[in-house]
Amino acid sequence: MITIAIDGPAAAGKGTLSRQIAEEYGFHHLDTGLTYRATAKALLDAGLPLDDEAVAERMALEVELSGLDRSILSAHAIGEAASKIAVMPAVRRALVEAQRAFSKKEPGTVLDGRDIGTVVCPDAAVKLYVTASPEVRAKRRFDEIVGNGAVADYAAIFDDVKKRDERDMGRADSPLRPADDAHLLDTSEMSIEAAFQAAKSLIDAALIKKI
Repeated sequence: MITIAIDGPAAAGKGTLSRQIAEEYGFHHLDTGLTYRATAKALLDAGLPLDDEAVAERMALEVELSGLDRSILSAHAIGEAASKIAVMPAVRRALVEAQRAFSKKEPGTVLDGRDIGTVVCPDAAVKLYVTASPEVRAKRRFDEIVGNGAVADYAAIFDDVKKRDERDMGRADSPLRPADDAHLLDTSEMSIEAAFQAAKSLIDAALIKKI
């Protein structure tokens, strides 16, 4: 069993890279951000408050990791609600335990998020920190929205990216930062294929070590 931890800020490309790696090696994949969104959606669906930590923890303990639907959970309102409960220590503890249990699946797992290499899976065989400049990440998000036929405001998206970075990096519990032994992949001027090949070489080396 091998665990691959992939961290990084929003829209850096870690989700696409994680799914590609999981498919390449036949590993299980978990976007840990969706676990917070699923908890938030459960609270919204039940009409429960987003500022009651005990209630949010109860919902977090009931999240089923095998039933996370990205298309539903990517809604903006759910993301806003998730950002409010993600700072609650009790919610983070509940979801981290679920994520750790997931990471032990055979034959291997790929987990992506904000604190995988530092908190969730500090003993992961391979740790990647995928990043890109705020300008590039905002442009990617803008292009994605426009590509789906919706209207987007680049300035507003750029402002949102910066605010989210500040929130993720500045929180007291599990702040976003690269693990000391993480390999940095800056995708600002790197194609997803180049990033995948760089990651693959690191993973292949780790797999050889385990033989």
